[in-house]
Amino acid sequence: MRFMMLVRIDETTAPAGGPSPELMAEMGRLMDEMTKAGVLLDTAGLRPSAEGTRVRLSGGRLSVTDGPFAEAKEVIGGYALIQAASKEEAAEWAKRFLRVHGDAWELTTEIRQVDEAPSGV
Repeated sequence: MRFMMLVRIDETTAPAGGPSPELMAEMGRLMDEMTKAGVLLDTAGLRPSAEGTRVRLSGGRLSVTDGPFAEAKEVIGGYALIQAASKEEAAEWAKRFLRVHGDAWELTTEIRQVDEAPSGV
């Protein structure tokens, strides 16, 4: 089963300089382990929401809004697409990812199973 792990972050409380070199090295080691275990399919951090654009459909009308978004407290700061035998296994990987960040970060990881389309669709 594939799972999308959405990493949510409050941009107003994140460390100002972003991830430290030590954190990046620790994350690199975890990503290497996940890749070698055949778990990690894709991962990336996302640029700040201030650099984003929202395209919305409401009542049949499209609107486009450039960031920053005043109402956004918690935003998706990154993601990982993983292959795991169960949601519980995916949660264990998410816990390991969050622990790597230590006490300076406030993060939430939302885990959602990818709805696999039947073959041929």
